[in-house]
Amino acid sequence: QVQLVESVGGLVQSGGSLRLSCAASGRTFSSLNMGWFRQAPENEREFVAAVMESGDDTVYADSVKGRFTISRDNAKNTVYLQMNSLEPEDTDVYYCAAKNDGLSLYPRAYDYWGQGTQVTVSS
Repeated sequence: QVQLVESVGGLVQSGGSLRLSCAASGRTFSSLNMGWFRQAPENEREFVAAVMESGDDTVYADSVKGRFTISRDNAKNTVYLQMNSLEPEDTDVYYCAAKNDGLSLYPRAYDYWGQGTQVTVSS
């Protein structure tokens, strides 16, 4: 079993930056592929970014490419999402997720989820 705990999100002005972190426990972190998703009320959970076990390979949603960066520190069992040039449309609850094999853009492919953290971008 894997436990994922996201950092507290926050309120930021449009154009600002915020970094989320997600600490993992319960399994060897370096064996997990990690992803970030986001979800607004009454919407489906949306893929944001993912990173493979080693950190060498990453993939991003088109909507965040060039603004967000996913990274991981396997020594600290933590994955990060650096969010720059934030826009009001980025307002959502952000979720950290983990899976065993390969990267995926689909929430159903992930085995473990954090509790979610609210990010609000004001205009």
